[in-house]
Amino acid sequence: MKKKILIGAVGCLTLITTTMVRRRMLRKRKRRAIWSRKWLMRRNEGRGLLNLLNQELLIEDIESYRNFLRLDNQQFEKILTLIVEDIQKEDTFMRDSISPRNRLEVTLRFLATGESFRSLMYSTRIHESTISKFIPEVCRAIYNHLKGEYLEIPTTPEAWKTIANYYQLWQFPNCLGALDGRHIKFCAPISSGSFYYNYKGTNSIVLLGLADANYKFIYVNVGVNGRVSDGGVFRESKFSKVLQNNNLNFPEDEVLPGNGSEKLPYVIIADDAFPLSTRLLKP
Repeated sequence: MKKKILIGAVGCLTLITTTMVRRRMLRKRKRRAIWSRKWLMRRNEGRGLLNLLNQELLIEDIESYRNFLRLDNQQFEKILTLIVEDIQKEDTFMRDSISPRNRLEVTLRFLATGESFRSLMYSTRIHESTISKFIPEVCRAIYNHLKGEYLEIPTTPEAWKTIANYYQLWQFPNCLGALDGRHIKFCAPISSGSFYYNYKGTNSIVLLGLADANYKFIYVNVGVNGRVSDGGVFRESKFSKVLQNNNLNFPEDEVLPGNGSEKLPYVIIADDAFPLSTRLLKP
């Protein structure tokens, strides 16, 4: 009797499993009702934010064009020329691909405003899933082409002095840069728990940056989870280690303007979150 019950139970389980697999396969085979929404397909008909940008702002209002992308047209064309081969996609017989120009424009707008992909979808007529795929590609291409030209720590005393313009601009002598951290909020993975949860009550990653007197970054460290403080990010960074070992080739100590003959070191300024040292000055 028990043997018959066991065989019957196995048979029922097999039947249920087979039915679930078939339903799953049918669900996968189910074709989408529409290839793309009609209002998205009208992207190239002179409607939408990107057409406003290129057909009106670029011609009629250069300042608004620059405010939109945070770049003027000359800078935009230079970046586009560098990365066009990396982000170009082929057209198909079903539909045209999104042009490299549009991909770069949407990416720059996202970086400038932090708008959600859904918000960008409604203004640019490009679906949010597509935007989520090409923005990382465009950012990666920009970084690969520009990192050596625009983001580089000085390696000689002369190069450090060139960017140490804080005295002329901000009346702060012997200063080589300003260091600080910034929490960048984002939607953390559900499985991450409190790993990215910071003291501000949000999930974030930390951007640690060193900027010169003209607000330009000369060093960045980004990606550490938000639970770590600015000081903790700095402590574990490569920049902290080379700074402690005096391997950055800072200029020799110099006399401050109007301060007699005593020579003082060149320093980096930071806030209370960072440790005080010979090369790191805080309030």
